Amino acid sequence: MRVMEKVVTVKGKRFLLRVESSADDGDYQKYEDLRNEIWGFSEDHMAGPRNLSCENFLHYGTSLFIGAFVEDGGRFPPDLAHMAGFSYGFVGLRDKEAGFGSAANFRFYSQYAGVRKCHRSMGLGILIKEYQKEILLDVYHLDQVLCTFDPLTGINAHRNIHQLGMKVEDYLEAAYGEFGGDLNREDVPKDRLLMSWDLKSEVRRPDREASVSSGPERRVIRVGTRTLAGPGGPIGLEAVQDVKPDLDADGLLIQVPRDFYRMLRETDVDDPDIRRIPFDWRMATRQAFQALFRRGYAVADFLRAGKDRAESFYLLKRRPRKEE
Repeated sequence: MRVMEKVVTVKGKRFLLRVESSADDGDYQKYEDLRNEIWGFSEDHMAGPRNLSCENFLHYGTSLFIGAFVEDGGRFPPDLAHMAGFSYGFVGLRDKEAGFGSAANFRFYSQYAGVRKCHRSMGLGILIKEYQKEILLDVYHLDQVLCTFDPLTGINAHRNIHQLGMKVEDYLEAAYGEFGGDLNREDVPKDRLLMSWDLKSEVRRPDREASVSSGPERRVIRVGTRTLAGPGGPIGLEAVQDVKPDLDADGLLIQVPRDFYRMLRETDVDDPDIRRIPFDWRMATRQAFQALFRRGYAVADFLRAGKDRAESFYLLKRRPRKEE
């Protein structure tokens, strides 16, 4: 059997990216354990180890497991202690009525991709996704991927849209219902963007980030700063002040918080006025995206601007009109 693995170096650390091929059921428990560590929501568990093993495309199913393992003494032990991140997904159908009669009807659904906290902000997540792309093209012979992510998480938007070139297909309201854990809050609806990734398309993103014009005439959401009394001192968080979904310009900007996960943590208090800050962001961005999509706009890029690129924006442009 072909060995599917590669070594990458990130900020002086070496990691092994490896397609799971084990026939030992016990080797699949680490994927569930790391999933729960990252998302912190045991109720949303993956299948049991025996069934995960059966799912593997190298065995009886269509699932692709990729683990990222940090180097230790010149070796890359494939155990939970050395697992820095992972991705998991499976093959599905585009057109349910067309069924399995044509390979062109297959696409890959990427359900999980995560990196352990101590290895974040290194770019490892991008490398895992790029290796997933390599395997899907070379081994699966598939070039279409579907996934979702929270539109308020700028770090994911920058990776998926700006770096990988994914396309926004739809805005999904409250897609995950009562889904909880460390990366969500029960009182903030779990809206998601539905994304498609054409693995054969070449990403050509102009380096607009340092020079993007982000004046008020282009900002659909007006944002201010709210100062909170944090445990370590005052904390400044972005807060929605107004939404202007009727703005008309060639390129419009929808701002999102610099760090939505931090915002969820810092506002998880008893004071209802503070607690509603992320809820207001959800409602404002939902209104903005849905209004602009109805008016013929589409997401063109995700940008960072301002001092130290502290502001994060979706750039939306009008879709070209189809000729009659």
